[in-house]
Amino acid sequence: MIQIFISSYNRLLELDKPEKDCWIHVVSPTGKEVNSLSAQLLLPPEVFNDPLDPDENARVESHKNCMLIVCRIPVINDQGEDLPYTTIPLGIVLKRDLIITVCGRPTELIQGFKENKVKNFYTQFRERFVMQIFFKSSVMYLKNLKDINNKANDIEHSLHRSTRNRELLELLYLEKSLVYFSTSLKANELMMLRLQRLNLPDWAKEREKELIEDVNIETRQAIEMANIYSNILGNMMGAHSSIISNNLNITIRFLTSVTIILSLPILVASIYGMNVELPFQQNPYAFWIVIVMAIFISVSGVFFFRKKNLF
Repeated sequence: MIQIFISSYNRLLELDKPEKDCWIHVVSPTGKEVNSLSAQLLLPPEVFNDPLDPDENARVESHKNCMLIVCRIPVINDQGEDLPYTTIPLGIVLKRDLIITVCGRPTELIQGFKENKVKNFYTQFRERFVMQIFFKSSVMYLKNLKDINNKANDIEHSLHRSTRNRELLELLYLEKSLVYFSTSLKANELMMLRLQRLNLPDWAKEREKELIEDVNIETRQAIEMANIYSNILGNMMGAHSSIISNNLNITIRFLTSVTIILSLPILVASIYGMNVELPFQQNPYAFWIVIVMAIFISVSGVFFFRKKNLF
């Protein structure tokens, strides 16, 4: 899918064909669309194909008449998937008179720009647009990290009495998401530093100085949060795996104690069910004597196990 936008009097208009100072957004393009854009804009096809690779790393690459920037942005997976959060590459192609974004799937980050919800967003200010994408990406990382922490806290409450592996698997998937976040954030940070030092012109650096500082601060904060939450989750999984094993041992101990107590009256009944001479067999109250004896032994067993903290 290819969409073309341009800013006009604080509005974002959608165009039918590229114009000067426009923004072209490409989502999961077909081979035909890539070849058409490549021929129309005089760009190499790899600037469109590289960001579609889900394993593409964050980087900056200069071409003959454009510059390709690849960053990794956070996305929320569908509920049916095991991994709740992950990261995907977003390609940004800077030309002299327009900007292009390429992504393998629709994202919440780009949707905010398409709906013109980002303050001071204008398609003709391409360097600012790039920094705004980085800033919004860092903010989304922070938001998703807080959601991961809240989910981990909810799972922690249910783990105290759990004897199942489901909660531990959920923590494992959250920790895996944190690993993706941490790796992508560090790669983004290195890519942005290189971009600021080598590729952005001095006038753009000075004009967007405050925004660049905000991007760096938010990115470093997201990296620190990802590392902290990853360490917490790792320690939590180790502690709660021991708790689950202990809960299982307690359950087995309880069931074993109940089985032993229930076997005591069965033992008495089995003895008095034998066809041999037995005490009280001539007594008219023999049945009740045997019942009282079985109850007494069972109650004694309960007190014994309670004293030993086994029941």
